[in-house]
Amino acid sequence: MQEKDNTNLERMRELIERLTEADIAYYKNDAPIMTDLEYDRLTEELASLEHDTGLVLSGSPTQKVSGEILESLAEVRHTKPMLSAGKTKSIEDLIRFAAGRAVLLSWKMDGLTLVLRYEYGKLKQAITRGREGIIGEDVTHTVRTFRNVPLTIPTKESFEVRGEGVISWESFRRINASLEEPYTHPRNLASGSTRKLDAGEASKRRLEFWAFELVSDHLEPESKLAQQQFLQRSGFSVVPYIFLDAGHSGQDIRDTVAGMEPKDFAYPVDGLVMEYEDLRYGKSLGATGHHENRLIALKWADELYSTRFRGVELATTRTGMVSITGLFDPISIDGTLVSRAYLHNLDIFDEFQFGIGDEISVYKANMIIPQIADNKTQSNTYMLPMTCPCCGKPLTVKCTSGGTRQLYCGNPHCAAKLVQKFAHFCEKTRMNIEGLSATTLEKLIGHGWVRNFGDLYELEQHREDIVRTEGFGERSFDRLQAAIEKSRRCTLAKFIAGLGIPMVGRHAGRDLDRYFHGSWAEFEAAILNGFDFTQLPDFGETMHNNIYTWYADAQEAKLWRPLLRKIQFETKENLTMETTMNNPFAGKTVVATGKLEHYTRDGIQEKLISLGAHPSGTVSKKTDYLIVGEKAGSKLTKAQQLGVKTLTEQEFEDMLAWMAGGTTVAEQGLPAPFPVSGGNQDDKPQIPLSCLRSQELRSHSTCYAGLENRLQRHFSGSVE
Repeated sequence: MQEKDNTNLERMRELIERLTEADIAYYKNDAPIMTDLEYDRLTEELASLEHDTGLVLSGSPTQKVSGEILESLAEVRHTKPMLSAGKTKSIEDLIRFAAGRAVLLSWKMDGLTLVLRYEYGKLKQAITRGREGIIGEDVTHTVRTFRNVPLTIPTKESFEVRGEGVISWESFRRINASLEEPYTHPRNLASGSTRKLDAGEASKRRLEFWAFELVSDHLEPESKLAQQQFLQRSGFSVVPYIFLDAGHSGQDIRDTVAGMEPKDFAYPVDGLVMEYEDLRYGKSLGATGHHENRLIALKWADELYSTRFRGVELATTRTGMVSITGLFDPISIDGTLVSRAYLHNLDIFDEFQFGIGDEISVYKANMIIPQIADNKTQSNTYMLPMTCPCCGKPLTVKCTSGGTRQLYCGNPHCAAKLVQKFAHFCEKTRMNIEGLSATTLEKLIGHGWVRNFGDLYELEQHREDIVRTEGFGERSFDRLQAAIEKSRRCTLAKFIAGLGIPMVGRHAGRDLDRYFHGSWAEFEAAILNGFDFTQLPDFGETMHNNIYTWYADAQEAKLWRPLLRKIQFETKENLTMETTMNNPFAGKTVVATGKLEHYTRDGIQEKLISLGAHPSGTVSKKTDYLIVGEKAGSKLTKAQQLGVKTLTEQEFEDMLAWMAGGTTVAEQGLPAPFPVSGGNQDDKPQIPLSCLRSQELRSHSTCYAGLENRLQRHFSGSVE
């Protein structure tokens, strides 16, 4: 039976490959490779196999996976933390680990670790491992485009599959050749592609998912072998493994490891993983705060390569810190040509005692990041440049809070610092001036057309000169000018985030926006009156001091102060809602989760701020409301556990429509939509939810009564 299942699976994969090639040849190349009759016959065969097996693989022409484009990636909490494996570089540790027990030895594939959630036989959600294996990002839209991910499987149980999102060396080289900015390693390409907001773009990258673990409360087999076989029968590609029974010797393990050559494998790997075959025994060993004791990873020792030191390259950042990159004769490491490695601070540079022509050892940390290991010669004859690579002014040495020494450019007019400051100001999540990249800004600043933020709004007077500049034209200038004009109206939150106050970014900007009612005048008056910013949520002493230091900096003021005359801060939508008794959100902590139809992540936060609410990213006992969209995850579960009131997006919109009616509840002679003492709430009339539209709310008291009944359920503590 299993043999038949495997045969069907292989045939399905073959059919998908052939049909995909036919689609490319027909639609893209206009060179058909098969007749319509043959194409239909193969499609019918595939559909029949999918029906018989209950399996549907990603990429099947029978499925229409949309090229979904997201505004951002939603954060999702894992149902169970994803701990790491204990690590070693010694084969002897593997021998001691496996002593007297059956084990599986598999590749440690080098990609992006993913968790796939299945409910009732269908792929429900795909999540990255994320921060410490606790909170990941929802990448379902791209994982659905992977070549070998089952979209449906023949089981009604719910479970998770952990594995690695990877790309083969062959695909990596082919794709990299077509990119203007090639990736340094397949891992980076796999990670970047999986996390793309545009699923259509990700689908072009030939990404694959290789499973290594089943997580289930109901389907968990007793042995690792049985687990792997279940995954294979369910249509998953399983990370290749070798089984060693309990009678193995230490030499058997040494021989097995020696025979597993990474160069012979089609995918990038960064080691081997050994796991006990007896799952129950493995789980009984427990875990540390970092790794599980049931498995161990062998990390190969970094291979060192000899080359010659040739100097350094300095680069000035927005803050004035100057980075140091070591240069050396090009050398091939893991299939890529390497000629530079980042030196993290001045202390590390001094430790190597470089001299031009010194013999140095270079390696790739984790087979990805080039590093200098040591300097065998240590002639100590190389003098580090002590002038800014951009402005030529002398550099200074400062000690960081961590005690390391860094180079800094103290010139406030340094073009490199200015370009980075302006680029930061213009970013999408700040002032959102599309078309003002660092390269474009460098030209504008270099010609003297832009000296401060306010000058960005006076570019029209330089139009004739700008359109004659390389890279510009009439159309590009018009698009740029339109983006600039659009940005003249902005929120205080985005404005503050764009100013570059250390540690005061988007979230802090929103808090300041809410507290000071979107008013720059109130914010500035607070500074002048010695306001204590530490009284605000998540504001510490350092952020407080940074605001005052930034405001007192005369050179910084020359950048931003001319801007105040050129922009207009948006008045908050329905600002009067904050003070009216008809606004249930004023002063409340509100969390939004899942995919909302009418709001982006930033959009819903801005809306809540306009209502006088405090938007938050986490659900706690202090949360007043949770707005729930599609694919709501752990936040909804936690809200239900804590008894937090939940609202669908439609219910939230209905409440806004009622609030915008223009008259108070008392003026309409209607009962308040909030809990009140006394009265029988069950006596209130019910109407279809379809009636809940703003124009009807304003004209029909019966419709209002229906909405009031719905609101009453939420505000009285009932959670649906």
